[in-house]
Amino acid sequence: MPALNRWSDADAAAAIAHYGAQGISDDLALRTYSARLLGADPELVLHGGGNTSVKTTAVGLLGETIPVLCVKGSGWDLATIEPPGHPAVRLEPLQALRALPALSDEAMVAAQRQNLIDPAAPNPSVEALLHAFLPHKFVDHTHSIALLALADQPDAEAICRAVYGDRVALVPYVMPGFDLALAAARAYEEAEARARAAGVELEGMVLLKHGLFSFGATAKQSYGRMIALVRQAEERIERARSAQPLSQPVAVPEPSAGAAAVLPILRGALARAADAEGAKARWLLALRGTPLALSVVNDPRLSDWARRGVATPDHVIRTKAFPLVLPPPPAAAAVAAAGPQAAADPQALAGWAAAVEQALAAYIGDYKAYFARQNARVGGIKKPLDPLPRLVAIPGLGLVGLGKSVAEAAVVADVAEAWAQTLLAAEAVGRFAPVNEADTFDMEYWSLEQAKLGKAAEKPLARQVVLVTGGAGAIGAATARAFAARGGEVAVLDRDAEAAATVAAGCGRHALGLACDLTDPAAVRAAVAAVAAHFGGLDIVVSNAGAAWTGAIAELPDADLRASFELNLFAHQAVAQAAVAVFRAQDSGNPAAAAARPLLGGQMLFNVSKQALNPGPNFGAYGIAKAALLALMRQYALEGGAEAIRANGINADRIRSGLLDDTMIRERSAARGVSEAVYMAGNLLGQEVRASDVAEAFVALALLERSTGALLTVDGGNVAGMVR
Repeated sequence: MPALNRWSDADAAAAIAHYGAQGISDDLALRTYSARLLGADPELVLHGGGNTSVKTTAVGLLGETIPVLCVKGSGWDLATIEPPGHPAVRLEPLQALRALPALSDEAMVAAQRQNLIDPAAPNPSVEALLHAFLPHKFVDHTHSIALLALADQPDAEAICRAVYGDRVALVPYVMPGFDLALAAARAYEEAEARARAAGVELEGMVLLKHGLFSFGATAKQSYGRMIALVRQAEERIERARSAQPLSQPVAVPEPSAGAAAVLPILRGALARAADAEGAKARWLLALRGTPLALSVVNDPRLSDWARRGVATPDHVIRTKAFPLVLPPPPAAAAVAAAGPQAAADPQALAGWAAAVEQALAAYIGDYKAYFARQNARVGGIKKPLDPLPRLVAIPGLGLVGLGKSVAEAAVVADVAEAWAQTLLAAEAVGRFAPVNEADTFDMEYWSLEQAKLGKAAEKPLARQVVLVTGGAGAIGAATARAFAARGGEVAVLDRDAEAAATVAAGCGRHALGLACDLTDPAAVRAAVAAVAAHFGGLDIVVSNAGAAWTGAIAELPDADLRASFELNLFAHQAVAQAAVAVFRAQDSGNPAAAAARPLLGGQMLFNVSKQALNPGPNFGAYGIAKAALLALMRQYALEGGAEAIRANGINADRIRSGLLDDTMIRERSAARGVSEAVYMAGNLLGQEVRASDVAEAFVALALLERSTGALLTVDGGNVAGMVR
């Protein structure tokens, strides 16, 4: 999509009014407005990349006027930045640092922090000195995909000069920090002299193999120049593409086995590799099967392209230096021939699974060799990061981002698509030739870059995919939220699609809400497959959905009893079967690994209900089915233990929900001959049990790593319902 100038004078004035009401200056209001315009375009800025600044003034404690640089702070994203995201730093002390012959990264950060107007503000950008050394009031910096397609060429300087003439300064690649700030300042001054001699105005600066700067006296001018410079790069790419002869169509692999079959096997291979390297075993996967991604992974040049490097050095902390390239999975037809369960049958994909193990082992070996080479170059002072890939290219399927959360995996996938777009555009112009291995290593192991990733402690259920059935009901919704609060990646299944989506939205931006008729085994398999494709696998199933049919058992129509069993037993069995197939694919995708100890296993948590132990009058259709569900849970515990598949249940009673609604409460209290209040609080504790109490019990079971076949009571104390 071509770069568009989306500046609006009306919107800019509205920003000044909005932020002015908060005591924010016009300069910072406009800086915020135009920064967000840049951040809203993923072809300019991705996930915290880029930086912006404005030179303005602040008022000191004694009323004095202080020249300051308001520059993007660490942890802020231009797409959503607010005024505090541009912390003010005293400008003159920063500019004075240019007189130094050298400055370490640590000293640079310290100097910037020492000159913050607000000591509690975030660290200023690592490129703050570059902004400070430029004379313009507003300065913008992006990693424009179109610009990188030109800047990542072997002859990038000549190409950029031909495109921009004397309107930009060109800076050879230098790692960000003090040295880059000095190099950019010198390049700017030399270019400014050339521009004056040529009778043109200097509008920007190209950092070769890195990105683009623009600047101006106003926010509108700097932003407009950025868009115009990017558009010129796009036009250069368009001319190159139009001049190329019609290419022969690329031989696209036959459609491969679906993501639901492939990704759990990959996830299991990653778990085994991570465990062997002392890293955490569980990873989340984000697949991009877009036409763009497929055009790269299906190209016969993929193996060569994958070794070229990242589009801009900043991306290395997200994707590592290069992706893992896997062979194409089996054709979908071959998998389908094995039967309806083939998508989760490890035997149907055994050959491919073995190839994944081999490719992953080779990748890890290559990464260790890369680290050894480059660490020796810098004096052996670095400690290795884990050698696992963060990006996987699968012909016929797409690009797969890996992360410790779905959000992180999605960021990697976004960066991967930006890499693919840059690569294809660069190849149209000439040859994609980004920074070399040594420069890539220096950025990957740069302490200031690693700090961007953060080191926050993970929540207890982080990295785990949790599926909740009946997720739109009172207990299901409370359970979904409880697992999300502990770091779980949540999928919500319910027969009501809109309600499922609403609950999922409350569990996080990447949670999944799906409609599913649980009494239809094919629909259940499809829903579980959708979850596996979305997250890369599955770890915990909360099989919660249920409904009650009432009536004296002696007069109960067969249809009611059968309907109760369909939902309260057979639906749970369908969910469990589909889940176990995914669990097994993750841990036994490769027959050679089948004998190894299961690393991921899986958990199934059933909402059994106290009716299995303490049936009530006129409630036989429900209680008998729940008794069978209790037996089903125990059977899964018995047969799944050797595979680290745990099965446990909740024995809950009298929870206000769609099942136990006001009408049901009246009927059940009347059947027992007590008031509604006594019925709901009719337990040893004398307190009504809430849906949130059941949700917390499900979470507790999930965390009990050495418990299986257990039935946890959540009823406030009911002697007749106690497990004997």
